[in-house]
Amino acid sequence: MKNEKRLFIPGVLNHCYQNTPNGALIFYSVRDYLVLLSIIYIASKRYDVVLLAVCFMPDHLHSSSVAESLEEFSGFYGFVTSTFAREMNKEYGFRGPVFNAPFGSVPKIGDKKVRTNLIYVYNNPVERRLTAEAEQYRWNFLAYAHNANPFSEPVVLRHASSRLRYALKMVDARRAEGKYLTHTLLRNLTAPLDGREVRQLTDYIITKYSVIRHDEAEKYFGTYEKMLTAIHSTTGSEYDINEVFSGRRDDVYDKITHILLHSGRFCSIRDVLQLPEERRKVLANSLYGMTEATYGQILKYLHLPLSPDRR
Repeated sequence: MKNEKRLFIPGVLNHCYQNTPNGALIFYSVRDYLVLLSIIYIASKRYDVVLLAVCFMPDHLHSSSVAESLEEFSGFYGFVTSTFAREMNKEYGFRGPVFNAPFGSVPKIGDKKVRTNLIYVYNNPVERRLTAEAEQYRWNFLAYAHNANPFSEPVVLRHASSRLRYALKMVDARRAEGKYLTHTLLRNLTAPLDGREVRQLTDYIITKYSVIRHDEAEKYFGTYEKMLTAIHSTTGSEYDINEVFSGRRDDVYDKITHILLHSGRFCSIRDVLQLPEERRKVLANSLYGMTEATYGQILKYLHLPLSPDRR
């Protein structure tokens, strides 16, 4: 990215849109989301970037951020994208960048445009039929604005298992050291946990590693309740950045994962993605019609070339 070509205004909220080469899927597991969130935490501290909203979608990212200089802004996004690419390449055997460069960004000048942008970012999962309401989607982090454990039972340490207490301690230590979470660490921490404990640990990690300034976002609406009302009332809009969607809904990707991992053929999604291209094409044909996914969405899931007529 050449900084001189990017429109940037210091101290003004920027809507940033990051998509992938050939529209490929980004997230295959909860670990992927948590790794990226923890990387963002480290980057925000290093580059002093303020985030008012973040939304991780299956094949793209939205963020509403404020930086005081183009150097900090570029440094933040450069660190996040390169570090996450390295972790994903290690986890799934990919090569090269995860996100397109340069990414899209546009400043939002004035309270009205900021409000419209925040509504748009938070409602992305609703538009893509991942949830009925914005706060039901874990990965836009809206539910965490005033709740440390919106998707799990609160952790009571004196009643928690030793394995869960150990996992919480390791997360605290990693964060205190200024280090992001890796797939390997998360896999080791969650392996001995049951489903209830995994949900508790996930909420704990998000609460500890989130740097989203919900309080600053709420100021544009007055209160959290008024912000929710605005989010529920309209989808917002984005005229400055062109989003390209495949299919009508994104919940199909989880269904594909379920089918593959319960087929008896694969132990992990890495096994799927490391198949030779010709075998992935055969797999794409066999998956077509098993969910509501379009053929283009299946190709994106399998990291196969996506032709314009198969979106």
